[in-house]
Amino acid sequence: MRAERLVALLFTLHRKRAGTVGELADELGVTERTLRRDLAALREAGVPLWSEPGRYGGIRLVDGWRSRLDGLTSREAVALLALDVPDALAGLGLGTAVAAAHAKVSASMPAELQEQARTVAGRFHLDASAWFTSPDDAAALPAVAKAVWTQRRLDVRYRRRDKVTRRTLDPLGLVLKAGVWYLVARFDADLRTYRVSRLEAVAETGETFARPEEFSLADWWRTSSAEFEKMPLPLKVTARLDRSAAGALRRVFGPEHVNEVLVSLGPKDDDGWAEAEFAMEGKEVAVGQLVSLGPGVEVLTPPEIRAAVAEFGKTLADRNRP
Repeated sequence: MRAERLVALLFTLHRKRAGTVGELADELGVTERTLRRDLAALREAGVPLWSEPGRYGGIRLVDGWRSRLDGLTSREAVALLALDVPDALAGLGLGTAVAAAHAKVSASMPAELQEQARTVAGRFHLDASAWFTSPDDAAALPAVAKAVWTQRRLDVRYRRRDKVTRRTLDPLGLVLKAGVWYLVARFDADLRTYRVSRLEAVAETGETFARPEEFSLADWWRTSSAEFEKMPLPLKVTARLDRSAAGALRRVFGPEHVNEVLVSLGPKDDDGWAEAEFAMEGKEVAVGQLVSLGPGVEVLTPPEIRAAVAEFGKTLADRNRP
């Protein structure tokens, strides 16, 4: 496309500072006639180009002109070009911007650095999602992201377990954690975190808000996460696990959280079963996690969790009878 070709020409001139029409045409893979038309288009767009006649003349950028990529080191350019997180940024409406940024950086990089970036990208890949989970269905993300960018107050309906609450929020930022989007927002005078997939309705109120000058999303998230991880989980559950269920603990609870949930795991008895004690968030979460361990789990206490797991198994068996 011509727009991409013009960007490539601009950043080639930025890197080389000067070049003849023939040199520039060869580097960009176009005819000299096409290159002259593109140079004219850049001039019309306000890019300060200077033509120098003579044997050693050519096309150059006016001395002193700088683009905003001047401060980018070679290692920074390689890192930017090699890292690729299109899914997350596309959800925020930034997919096109990322593609354009990659094109601009690539056009301004020497061939050897472009090859280095391809080498890095071929050997390392960033995947922010967790194992054994499907992507979070955050249907409200585009509307929330728009409000974050434009500082628009939101009227939302938020689902918390078995009830839905309505709140007016000042959306301050979005965080992607293990494939799940979270909204950090101000409610009244407090800062709170909301899982975007639990937003059942989102609408702008028509009002704007002022961001707290001292607010740092990264700092707040770091502090909030640390405080959350220190909170004791309220529900205590004891159960017997066979070998297969014990082996599934890290898969179900996640390797980073299994030590927080699993309070103790006793020795195996003659049948290969061991008694375990868990600290869990609540009944709904506990039942879902326990049944995920498979048939090798027997809940001992509390009675209501044992009954709920039994009811879950009965329902599952009834629905799958041959």
